[in-house]
Amino acid sequence: MASVNFRYRSDKDKANLEIGLTFRIKGQPKNEKNTPYFFYANSKIVVEKLYWKEFHNKKDFPNYRDIDKLNEVKEIKKQQNSINEEIEKIQTHILTAFDSIPNEEVLKAVNKKWLENQIDIYYNPPKTEEEEEQAKIPTDLINYIDYYLDYRKHEISESLRKKNNVVKNKLIRFQRERKKTIFIKDVNDKFKQEFVSYQKKHGYSQNTMQRELVFIKTFCKHASFVGLETHPQMESLRIDKEKVTPIYLTFEEIEKIEKTTDLPDYLDNARDWLIISCFTGQRISDFMRFTKDMIRTENNGMFLEFTQIKTKKAMTVPIHPKVIEILEKRNGDFPRQISDVNYNVYIKEVCERAELTQKVNGSKKVETAPNSKEYRKVSGEFPKHELVTSHIGRRSFATNFYGKIPTTYLINTTGHGNEQTFLIYIGKSNKDLAIETNNYFKNLG
Repeated sequence: MASVNFRYRSDKDKANLEIGLTFRIKGQPKNEKNTPYFFYANSKIVVEKLYWKEFHNKKDFPNYRDIDKLNEVKEIKKQQNSINEEIEKIQTHILTAFDSIPNEEVLKAVNKKWLENQIDIYYNPPKTEEEEEQAKIPTDLINYIDYYLDYRKHEISESLRKKNNVVKNKLIRFQRERKKTIFIKDVNDKFKQEFVSYQKKHGYSQNTMQRELVFIKTFCKHASFVGLETHPQMESLRIDKEKVTPIYLTFEEIEKIEKTTDLPDYLDNARDWLIISCFTGQRISDFMRFTKDMIRTENNGMFLEFTQIKTKKAMTVPIHPKVIEILEKRNGDFPRQISDVNYNVYIKEVCERAELTQKVNGSKKVETAPNSKEYRKVSGEFPKHELVTSHIGRRSFATNFYGKIPTTYLINTTGHGNEQTFLIYIGKSNKDLAIETNNYFKNLG
């Protein structure tokens, strides 16, 4: 039989209570002094000597009328309850551990060190496997991005991984400047205002801020999913998008590009890829991989079969006569593959030679200072050829064929998730759709 008691044994005015374990073992020989076995160790319960000796076990207090005296009694009773609750928990823990030891093993197992170990286990309970894993999850935003990328490594495309790392590197610079760690639980409106101020100071555009806040919220939502604390304001954080006029090539401009002559071989090759992109509606990560082995002929038509890199969708895309002309020009082959960087440079030169030099509103990357190698998107009026990028073919396809081909078929070709996403992509507002509907009404009349 065992019991656990607490006592005050210090000469100091304030000290830790001592825990005493006393036990006898039925059927076992007594110790030399014929007394129960006794071991002691310190708890973490700190009390004042006066309280322990005079008040801890006191139950009857005078019926004071003085308000200060009544408050003193109330505080004493509150302290009594708090300490007694803790004492009861420790007693239960130690006695449960003691009772789990077989009777014949008690004398070998139980000693002062055993008691100290039980007290340590009480204050520092071993973590479950789940708790151990939870403890490994970073709580600061920058390190959490690495955790997030590893967690979703089989779901995220390489291009999205790169975008996430761009945001991470910017946050590293931001954190260095603010001289304060960004914790996930602190991503709130104040954080947003600081981040916006930082981006404006360094010349980033409104849409860059908006896009990167979306990424940050994605990280935080995932952190909440795995059990981390997030700020109540996080979900409602937003930055408005700045409306940008989508740049695309009209059918007339594509024809001018087709008819441009005296191009050196590298520009002729890039020009053919540009035309292919304008009539297939695919991203550069997909169309630059096209080979004749992807072509299938069926029902008197030619089709391209491939899987989109970004969406992982299996695609079957009809081959437009303009693309067939290029294949025939090249003996059934697609143009030579070139890097994204070179392609972007070459098609600007192709469009300049095609005299697409009219000034249009748009945005382009501009170096912040000579040889700085830092670029920011700047909005303004520029010659159209300067705004041409690898994505213009996909946008041109979607915009040019909208209204000429049923939207369902267009979405099937571009691989957009739904009609709403597609309409946003080509810049169709509710007002635009209303005007188009009104035109249909007139035609019906």
